[in-house]
Amino acid sequence: MGDHHHHHHRIVRVYYLAFAILLLLLGEGIAFGADNLSNQKLTSPILQDEIVKQVNENPKAGWKAAFNDRFANFTVAEFKRLLGVKPTPKNAFLGVPVVSHDISISLKLPKQFDARTAWSQCSSIGRILDQGHCGSCWAFGAVESLSDRFCIKYNMNISLSVNDLLACCGFLCGQGCNGGYPISAWRYFKHHGVVTEECDPYFDNTGCSHPGCEPAYPTPKCVRKCVSGNQLWRESKHYGVSAYKVRHDPQDIMAEVYTNGPVEVAFTVYEDFAHYKSGVYKHITGANIGGHAVKLIGWGTSDDGEDYWLLANQWNRSWGDDGYFKIKRGTNECGIEHGVVAGLPSDRNVFRGVNTSDDVLVSSF
Repeated sequence: MGDHHHHHHRIVRVYYLAFAILLLLLGEGIAFGADNLSNQKLTSPILQDEIVKQVNENPKAGWKAAFNDRFANFTVAEFKRLLGVKPTPKNAFLGVPVVSHDISISLKLPKQFDARTAWSQCSSIGRILDQGHCGSCWAFGAVESLSDRFCIKYNMNISLSVNDLLACCGFLCGQGCNGGYPISAWRYFKHHGVVTEECDPYFDNTGCSHPGCEPAYPTPKCVRKCVSGNQLWRESKHYGVSAYKVRHDPQDIMAEVYTNGPVEVAFTVYEDFAHYKSGVYKHITGANIGGHAVKLIGWGTSDDGEDYWLLANQWNRSWGDDGYFKIKRGTNECGIEHGVVAGLPSDRNVFRGVNTSDDVLVSSF
């Protein structure tokens, strides 16, 4: 009798342990160890005169703040929802290489670099998108960088689908619109590929202007069918050959972008970042709201001698400097140098009935 009883307890214990591990993996939806915000804080507007004043009256800030239209009526909670980078579970990096670059490349790096001009034939590099009201930044930063890299390596102008990744990667990538892990996006490209935007367009192209914007849209369902019947899902897939982290030395990050194209980076967003307008951002004031992922496309040094990274955000062009921003380089500002991930494009599927940009020109005549 006693044995049976103990056995039952053990099963319950194992069950609890499994549940605890599951919770640990899901990361409980806490992005980048964000501050615990009170309800009063969460329901207040994200844009505050006080913050604009504090930044603009600080001669050492190095950047200008303003009320960005993109967040005109947003509460802190609504803003927080866009910050969909969760602390990546340690096991997501199992078998993920850390890439560093040869010192010889570092020696020939220019003082200033902008991927938009370095590969001017690739219009995708300068595209500013809008994640709508879904915490899909982890997917955007990855899909945009991979699209650019296909153009850089294979001279193809393509837009890959954020929707495919968001809807179909499932729990290995996190929780869709409730946040995910940038490295897992790159692993998905390697194992499952990603279709084109044309095949599977983004579910939320209305932005946040329409009524019923609250609560945020749920993650779209994975359908695995192209919207137009004459395109096949399987044939629309584009693959990555690798998924890797980039060593957090700024020289390695620069060498990676210089050699292979834009990368995905994650960083901590504080309240003041919502107010960024121009200049080289560094955190001045406000609480930690969460983790965000964007695309790093270059670097340089400002007239004031401040080294910066140049990044494309996906909050439309009404935010920041026409949708872009600069952030201090070389001091791991907001953790930006510690969360760099990327992968290389694969030629699998590419030349089999998939148009390269040359074919497009021919077939349009």
